[in-house]
Amino acid sequence: MKTKTVFLAAALIFLGAGVFIAYRNYGGSAEIRAREKAWAGLKKDLQNKVGRFNGTVGLVIKDLDTGREIDLNKDTPIPSASLVKIPIMLSCYYAARDGKINLNDPVRLGYADKVGGSKVLGNKPVGSVFTVEQLLKPMITQSDNAAANLLIEHMGFDTLNIYFRKMGLKDTNLARKMMDFKERRAGEENYTTAADMADLLEELYRKKFLNDEISDKCLKLLGQQKINDRIPRKLPKGGALIAHKTGLERHICHDVGIVFTDNGDFLICVLVKHENRFAMPAKKLISDIALLTYNYYRKF
Repeated sequence: MKTKTVFLAAALIFLGAGVFIAYRNYGGSAEIRAREKAWAGLKKDLQNKVGRFNGTVGLVIKDLDTGREIDLNKDTPIPSASLVKIPIMLSCYYAARDGKINLNDPVRLGYADKVGGSKVLGNKPVGSVFTVEQLLKPMITQSDNAAANLLIEHMGFDTLNIYFRKMGLKDTNLARKMMDFKERRAGEENYTTAADMADLLEELYRKKFLNDEISDKCLKLLGQQKINDRIPRKLPKGGALIAHKTGLERHICHDVGIVFTDNGDFLICVLVKHENRFAMPAKKLISDIALLTYNYYRKF
């Protein structure tokens, strides 16, 4: 009798385990199917939204957990505007690691350096001295053009372009300083692609740029961004941490970054070249794309 009881108990345990495994597998596969369906819906929505926009849009949306990606025109070169400040920042750390520069090197602000879009250094007196590393924060968090130009002058065009190549950037270059419209009219332009920006951001996210410490420093600066009228614009305040960088010039409007949510992190790069008189339609497009993507993660 005792043997039968033990056998019956074992059978019930085995049956229960089988039911649990079947339920778990079915539930898991059901969730996977739901996610795949929602991702396909997101892709269609983004394609429709971009398709209705009057301009060229380079787009990469990437789920950083699964590696799923939605992309449109991701290899199309578009004038980079201030997005080039991301690889400039990374090049400074790279060159310091190589001993080419020191992050404590002094850099002096001259009168001619106070170009438009210098929200921080523009208010500093001529002759002010900064270290290389001190210039990174205003360049990234407030897109200060004087800070970027001082770093370009300190590093040199050739050196920066060499480091762009070392970082694996295929279609990103530096041909002129910020706000140098004379050079722009002469055909000298800085270009990048959504694919290049996405690759750089993922390197930082994976802590693969040089080392953990430097990757964290760069992400922290991107997370302190003060220009928040694109990717974060329609997202719930406090709902997600966003590390990003904008770019804005005449007929050019960009925002690229990483959005950290409780249900997964995603990479978003939207580069826009438009013919509108004002940038507002492009800014709205970017914020709409960010919200559509964010809402996908709120479902799970």
